[in-house]
Amino acid sequence: MRNQNCKVKTKIKNAISTKVNIVGLPILAVCFVSFFWGTTWIASKEGVKHMPALQLVAIRQFLGGSLYIAYFLFKKAAWPKGKQWKTIIILSILNFVLSNALSTWGVKYISSGLGAIIAACVPLWIVIITFFRGGRLSYLSVFGLFISFAGICVIFYDRLSDFLNPSFRFGIIISIVSTLTWAFGTLYTKKKAATFNPYFSLGIQMFLSSIIVFAYAGATGLSVPLSEIPAMSWWSIAYLVVFGSILTFIAFIYALQNLPAEISTIYSYINPIVAVLLGALIFGEILNAAIAIGGSVTLFGLYLVNYSLRRARKKNIATP
Repeated sequence: MRNQNCKVKTKIKNAISTKVNIVGLPILAVCFVSFFWGTTWIASKEGVKHMPALQLVAIRQFLGGSLYIAYFLFKKAAWPKGKQWKTIIILSILNFVLSNALSTWGVKYISSGLGAIIAACVPLWIVIITFFRGGRLSYLSVFGLFISFAGICVIFYDRLSDFLNPSFRFGIIISIVSTLTWAFGTLYTKKKAATFNPYFSLGIQMFLSSIIVFAYAGATGLSVPLSEIPAMSWWSIAYLVVFGSILTFIAFIYALQNLPAEISTIYSYINPIVAVLLGALIFGEILNAAIAIGGSVTLFGLYLVNYSLRRARKKNIATP
């Protein structure tokens, strides 16, 4: 009888452990990404206060990429072959040389919370690009686009005078361009379904992008000697490397591989909220009714767009 009870208890423990590993850990990964990717906007804002933004990006991506590559060299992992290199190089340019670099540069001139809200608008570009490529837009997608646009108008309603400031305009423009390049990177990834290790690919993309950004920053004079970079910026870079480039990316890919898309993408709605709240708390950035209401409306519109995209994908899969 005791042996039977022990067997039953063991089965229950194993079942619970399996359930935790299947559902619990991926959910924790989403929570981790949701919070810490939001905090990276704050770290970027603090870092670019004291040094050129592109140089910060180059150092961050060089260190993050080197750590990834060193790990996979230690594991004796296979390197990319043939056309895999083409995909990695293109994604490196779209996602890191352009998107990550421009979004980081943007928060030098605009608030971290506003930068995060703009970055969350990537699905809007995906819908628009798909439409211009001949794709059909559902009524829900169009409605979501209008809702998001209305939310953005509310956000900027009492900040129209800020557009008279050239630096603010520049920050807004490059932040928007960064979302456009990330959208192209997302669509390219779907078109060229990756057969190569996504973590190793990520490291190579970071490393290659750092070389390009280093070269551009050096050629244009947008860099300073390393000895002139203050300690606060180095701490910001360290945080961005550990939490922004390594831990959160690992958690993000893990969540994508183990959870439905509607759950694994929750982070995109929480990141801006974290960035706005922390920006107001740490930097005293503006947090008024326009930003709160406009941000909420924008995120709701983004949810509708994401939902329509997921539903369209399910229909395509179901259609023989």
